[in-house]
Amino acid sequence: MSDATRISLTRFLIEQQREHGQINANLRLLIEVVARACKRISIAVNKGALGNILGSADTENVQGEIQKKLDVVSNEILLEDNEWGGYLASLASEEMDDPHSIPQHFPKGEYLLVFDPLDGSSNIDVNISVGTIFSVLRAPEGVEDPDESAFLQPGVKQVAAGYAIYGSSTMLVLTFGQGVYAFTLDRVEGSFKLTGSNLRIPEETSEFAINMSNMRHWQAPMKQYIEELLAGKTGPRGRDFNMRWVASMVADVHRILTRGGIFIYPRDMKDPSKPGKLRLMYEANPMSFIVEQAGGAATTGLERILDLQPEKLHQRVPVFLGSKAEVERVSQYHRDAQA
Repeated sequence: MSDATRISLTRFLIEQQREHGQINANLRLLIEVVARACKRISIAVNKGALGNILGSADTENVQGEIQKKLDVVSNEILLEDNEWGGYLASLASEEMDDPHSIPQHFPKGEYLLVFDPLDGSSNIDVNISVGTIFSVLRAPEGVEDPDESAFLQPGVKQVAAGYAIYGSSTMLVLTFGQGVYAFTLDRVEGSFKLTGSNLRIPEETSEFAINMSNMRHWQAPMKQYIEELLAGKTGPRGRDFNMRWVASMVADVHRILTRGGIFIYPRDMKDPSKPGKLRLMYEANPMSFIVEQAGGAATTGLERILDLQPEKLHQRVPVFLGSKAEVERVSQYHRDAQA
């Protein structure tokens, strides 16, 4: 397909609304505005040092993590672009303690937007791929000013999820619960074009993504699984595995969506008070929705991520997602250890 005949994101969304009844007008507008915000973030990322956005902002987010300048900029872009459209009841960001209320002079809508404005921000200063992750939920009926409790819905309640990856090209990956679609930003036209439909993750894989520096802190079933992979052809798996680790969830999951693999961020004993590293609402739920829609699986090692009932907005969980056979194998090791 030539660039001239590729379907734009706008046309794709209108066709999903008009011909398939999969989305309504407000959800279409929401996704279009999120995509526009991602284009603005992409421009800021690409400017790098020229845009004076590298380095620390000398502030901390709600998790006590030092924010990068681009964390703050990306968060502001997503808030500014989305609060006035009339399709949202409230927004929640990984970078903010509490939900962001829609200003009183703007109309309110039926959806809630949850986002990680800049995933993998530790990679910004070394020019490695980063991204934006987002999730869309329905606001509870009759709630005029949603508080944190309105957002505490299990992942199966998501009506849409997606991510943008800012790499050698900028891509937007979306699901509405009927398959996964990929769009690439045409910088000449300034629009996202459809470049992948009904993406599928291979069930089997020989690649894994994990931070090996934490191995000494892992629980026994996690160590067992990785030791089997590292043993290669002479081990119980009878074949070699390759490790890939970008330290940006968006980049690691995008690779898995493209060619298969398993991404793991397990619970460890480095800080026993934390059940995991990644955030359920901002990272695990949207990525699990996408991965499952692409034929993969996503668990905490013990249960399906999308079935979890969130207890708080910034809740953390262990994450195992990607090719179905590998996710099931390592999850079984953890279930057996609990038996």
